[in-house]
Amino acid sequence: MTAVIAAFHLSKWYGNVLGLNDVSLDIEEGVTGLLGPNGAGKSTFMKLITGQMKPALGTVTVRGRKTWNDPSVFREIGYCPEQDVFYEDVTGWEFLTGLLGFYGYARPAIEERAARALDIVDLTEVKDRLIRGYSRGMRQRIKFAQAIAHDPEILILDEPLSGLDPLGKRKLIRLIKGLRDQGRTILVSSHVLPEIEALTSRIVLIHQGKILAQGDIPYVRELIEAHPHQISVRSSDPRALAARFVGDVSIQKMTFGPDGRTLVVETHRRDDFFGRLTGVVLEAGIEVDEISSPDDNLKSVFEYLVGK
Repeated sequence: MTAVIAAFHLSKWYGNVLGLNDVSLDIEEGVTGLLGPNGAGKSTFMKLITGQMKPALGTVTVRGRKTWNDPSVFREIGYCPEQDVFYEDVTGWEFLTGLLGFYGYARPAIEERAARALDIVDLTEVKDRLIRGYSRGMRQRIKFAQAIAHDPEILILDEPLSGLDPLGKRKLIRLIKGLRDQGRTILVSSHVLPEIEALTSRIVLIHQGKILAQGDIPYVRELIEAHPHQISVRSSDPRALAARFVGDVSIQKMTFGPDGRTLVVETHRRDDFFGRLTGVVLEAGIEVDEISSPDDNLKSVFEYLVGK
């Protein structure tokens, strides 16, 4: 497949802060997931693609055209930003029709497109309400509506599922998949792996402005599962609990917390450890107050991968 979006040695920095570091990436038709913790460089990459920022080094093109300072590219792109960027004292209808006016459509076409986009995201009934009165979920949906209202071939969606309830997420996932089936090119970012998994098997891992890896779901799962997890178990007798796990091949390291009641276990085989833990606790008669996994998050996973 020919790349629809192509980045070549793309870098961007803000003063002394490096936002994106030498990224080369081809994005083809279909859905590509950009996965990384907050602050990883996802939004910076998307703003460079949409021409909102000028690269410090390198290039980014959409269908062979550089996006910086080329308004002709904008009609082909729909952009849903992570941050809310509204005029709070206009209605949802005024917001959409006002933005569509910049594309040069006649008034009947503007109204038709706005009505269709509002219907798609289930906001028709509240179209005349001021945006300042919209809930978090409604604000996310109106952002998505403005991204699709001009019927673009390329969608850049920055954390579009953030703030939606489970039903809202399912509906938006169906919408994105439907647009994919129409032949659109969609780049969607998230810091939550299951959200990306629900949308695509094509994933790009980004952290600290660099692309760490790209591939399908099984490959990404393998990388993440190789990450050593820390599990904290607060109990009535952490030393007796630790003694039961001495020599266990699923454990790399055990330490005790400063409170004197917590055993901290490091393991590459988290499921094996949890499987044994229940039996050990019951057999030894140890009372467990709390089990937590402070290391069970994408940021720690990516920091582990950076250090490999």
